[in-house]
Amino acid sequence: MAVPKRKVSKARRDKRRFNAWKLSSPAFSVCEKCGELKVPHRVCLNCGHYKGREIVAQKES
Repeated sequence: MAVPKRKVSKARRDKRRFNAWKLSSPAFSVCEKCGELKVPHRVCLNCGHYKGREIVAQKES
């Protein structure tokens, strides 16, 4: 069986594990119609447009 030759220090072990637990920030894009931030490839929640077309009709108040 394989046996480690030397003890792996806590610093070395933690350096190896560090990148696996990083959270990535969510991606956002700007809506072409209203300029609000939105999730890419989704309908804008503010104006209801996607790729320059109105997908969801918004209620006017």
